[in-house]
Amino acid sequence: MGEVVGAGLLSHVPTIMAPLEERLALNGGKEISLVPALHRLRAEKFEQLDYDTVIVLDSHWFTTVEFIVTSQDLRAGLFTAEELPRGMCRIPYEWKGDRELAEAIAAEGEPAGTWITAIDDPYLPLYYPSINLWSYLGKGMDKQWISISVCQTGETDDFLRVGRAIRAAIEKTDRKVIIIATGSMSHTFYKLKELRKHESSDPSHIITQKARDMDHERLEWFFEGRHDRVLETMPEFLAVRPEGMFAHYLMMAAALGEDDFSAPGVQYGDYENAIGTSQVHVWFDRPEAGWTAPRTT
Repeated sequence: MGEVVGAGLLSHVPTIMAPLEERLALNGGKEISLVPALHRLRAEKFEQLDYDTVIVLDSHWFTTVEFIVTSQDLRAGLFTAEELPRGMCRIPYEWKGDRELAEAIAAEGEPAGTWITAIDDPYLPLYYPSINLWSYLGKGMDKQWISISVCQTGETDDFLRVGRAIRAAIEKTDRKVIIIATGSMSHTFYKLKELRKHESSDPSHIITQKARDMDHERLEWFFEGRHDRVLETMPEFLAVRPEGMFAHYLMMAAALGEDDFSAPGVQYGDYENAIGTSQVHVWFDRPEAGWTAPRTT
């Protein structure tokens, strides 16, 4: 039976793909902590854990009438981001997909009460969260990578249903999986005329004190393994506009047990700003007793 061996709520902020000299220029001569943190995550987790496939829950890939999971056997080419072509231009990529797992996830959509389709079209667009994190965590490694979209007409319960489908599919296949939920916590940009004043990674630049406070409250719950509290307070958290309705985290949480998901998080790097949005990496190891081990409170 398959299992999830590790999971992460990871930032894909475009700045990580900028050359070092540009990162230093944007941040007052100091490296943003997210980059060395990704190098640590690769060395400590992605190069050490026993796994077959990485599932990326991609908060930039919006679909409309269903969730999509990539099922190509191979994805390769050059990537230029439609949003930021100056900074993310002709990035080479090549990874194997996992058709069997993708189709198993799609097959679990209806039993979970939602709509998931596996697509193997070689011309299906890519989005930079998947590219950016593969570039740091997957490049040069013989692992399979697949991505799942966020249905933009979905709501919290829809995202949880997808997570349940992912969980069921992993259990029914002989796969060891890492799940990456990639996206921001609070996520509001400064307007164009103002944003260049707020490019520093210092979290004082995050858009509001309320956004910072709500992010930190949830980070503390992550560290305590209290994912149930994160889930039960989603209506309040949506007020600070988490990226992609926080679908990336919600799908991951449901795949790992939902209210019973109890793995404590470990922060890699700092909690940082990116022109008003929050950026942070939090990693969750699989507890010895499993993702739904009883809490001690």
